Amino acid sequence: MKLGLTWVPMKQHLTVVVVEQNQERAFAIVDALKESGDVDVSVIGNFSGLARRIAMHSPDIVLIDIDNPSRDMLEELTVASGPMERPVAMFVSGAAGGLAKAAVEAGVSAYVVDGLQAERIKPVIDTAIARFQVLRQMRTELAETRRALEERKVIDRAKGLLMKAKGVSEDEAYALLRKTAMNQNRRVADVAEALVTASGLLS
Repeated sequence: MKLGLTWVPMKQHLTVVVVEQNQERAFAIVDALKESGDVDVSVIGNFSGLARRIAMHSPDIVLIDIDNPSRDMLEELTVASGPMERPVAMFVSGAAGGLAKAAVEAGVSAYVVDGLQAERIKPVIDTAIARFQVLRQMRTELAETRRALEERKVIDRAKGLLMKAKGVSEDEAYALLRKTAMNQNRRVADVAEALVTASGLLS
């Protein structure tokens, strides 16, 4: 069985892991990917030790082709393929379409019903990579926002401690924190955290 291709070759080099139990389909998928451009493809034919085996290849994207996954199997495959670390595209039969929401919530970048077909591989890979990059940027920004809020809370607590202990204003307390941070070549948040921690030990 050979899958014909009609798309423009992918520009960047990609390392792809294909999870496919059917050997004939695996060969067809590999041929399709090879024709698409500069691609290194590895095939994993069973789900045993999937996470470790995928990690060994450190792929740019994982393609999973499976006929009728149960919810438990889908969750297991999703966790093992590491969707927080790399794009994951999952191709399933129409019967498994109801699991799309669970797959996407688990982090799968692309979930395609009706199986893996040649003309779908390139656009699905492009979509999965783009969606993964957007979601990773959102996760990064969210983590930075949360960290900034936590640091602001700690700095405010440290200022409060200094205001009470030294009888200074809020601006003066912050100036003291900043001066100490500069003298110690540390971040203001780190100095504030150390002060709050020390205060907790002394109370």
